[in-house]
Amino acid sequence: MSLADDLTNDTTKEMWGGRFTEPVDEFVKAFTASVTFDARMYRQDIAGSKAHARMLAKVGVLTAEECERIVKGLDDILFDIERGDFAWSVDLEDVHMNIEARLTERIGEAGKKLHTGRSRNDQVATDMRLYLRDEIDGLTGQIRAVQKALVELAEREADTILPGFTHLQVAQPISFGHHMLAWFEMLDRDHDRLLDCRKRVNVMPLGSAALAGTSYPLDRAYTAELLGFERPSRNSLDAVSDRDFIIEFLSAASLIMVHLSRMAEELILWSSAQFGFVDLPDRFCTGSSIMPQKKNPDVPELVRGKSGRVVGALVSLLMLMKSQPLAYNKDNQEDKEPLFDAVDTLKGSLRAFADMLPHLIVDRARMRAAALRGFSTATDLADYLVRKGLPFRDAHEVVGKAVRFGVETGRDLSEMSLDELQRFDARIEADVFEVLTLEGSVAARDIEGGTAPNQVRRQVAAARARLGF
Repeated sequence: MSLADDLTNDTTKEMWGGRFTEPVDEFVKAFTASVTFDARMYRQDIAGSKAHARMLAKVGVLTAEECERIVKGLDDILFDIERGDFAWSVDLEDVHMNIEARLTERIGEAGKKLHTGRSRNDQVATDMRLYLRDEIDGLTGQIRAVQKALVELAEREADTILPGFTHLQVAQPISFGHHMLAWFEMLDRDHDRLLDCRKRVNVMPLGSAALAGTSYPLDRAYTAELLGFERPSRNSLDAVSDRDFIIEFLSAASLIMVHLSRMAEELILWSSAQFGFVDLPDRFCTGSSIMPQKKNPDVPELVRGKSGRVVGALVSLLMLMKSQPLAYNKDNQEDKEPLFDAVDTLKGSLRAFADMLPHLIVDRARMRAAALRGFSTATDLADYLVRKGLPFRDAHEVVGKAVRFGVETGRDLSEMSLDELQRFDARIEADVFEVLTLEGSVAARDIEGGTAPNQVRRQVAAARARLGF
């Protein structure tokens, strides 16, 4: 049998099999295939192929008729996939080969011309960028939904007082609305980071081919325009091997999950019997199989736990890329599953918070009672003495002695008599009780960024303007 005869028999069945004399081992075929997970990028792969076909027709590599047949064939394949009538094959390795093989099967020779001037290296890089761009657009909307819930909570609870903590010890009384706006600010930075990341995602690798570009007269700017990219990539070698955009996204995603985890931790603490500050809706909790009294905050706990998956994905990508020479290597197939899992985890966590927060039940009385414990207005007494002319360090010492007396007698500063307080400093007068009340303490911090209810309402108005509602 001649070499030519051997080629026509197509014993390898792979679309790249011309150089090979035996088929791929079945285990190796399954081990190296990615279609089981990269099939989720079928929309992006088809969109990229349609744009590539139109560009090839524009520069004369395809005829108008061939382009029309390719685009129509790809639209038909998209329809089949969407309705669940498409058989994915591990034999064809990945999403790209599966779609191209089906296209050629349907429209014949024209389908074989689609891959002119490109490689799976620049094709997968393009698909990944299109996929991530779409996901970022969805995620920014989800972040805004959580922020909207926080703004509404902040507005509703602007006058609600709870103890603010440092080192998980009572520090100063604050507005619960102020606390919700702190969460809002964390997410606002996350939103901006995603938008900034999107700028570097939105660069088109297509046309870089395997690593060196192509000899075909491609109009890359036209393809970029069709796909909504800001511009084509500037270096073909970098374009096919770059995964910085994924690492950058996973870094931003990790920060979002860390923020959600911190929020979840506070909800878990606040909903415990020891705090009792909030009650989570029953539908976001579960019970115990043995202890009938239990109401477990499973959703916040899971979000707290799932943060590790996303941070782990970031570390995986960093390790994946740290020793790779240019350009594309098969290692890069391992970028997809961590990314896809991180995206799914982040979307689920944001949805959980957006659904849960509007129904949070706040126990204002428990919060206020907790703020009355722990001498939360001690700093207010020190500030009062400073305004009376005492240096702050001296005022700090005076108040420390008063607090020690309160610990010994089991009373808060506001519960002491004027005579008792004057034992620590004669400058203390009857007006001191105006600053020792929780409401007076909170209202006194009426500066930009402060916890006073007036400031909370101003910040709520500013946040509503940013969110557009």
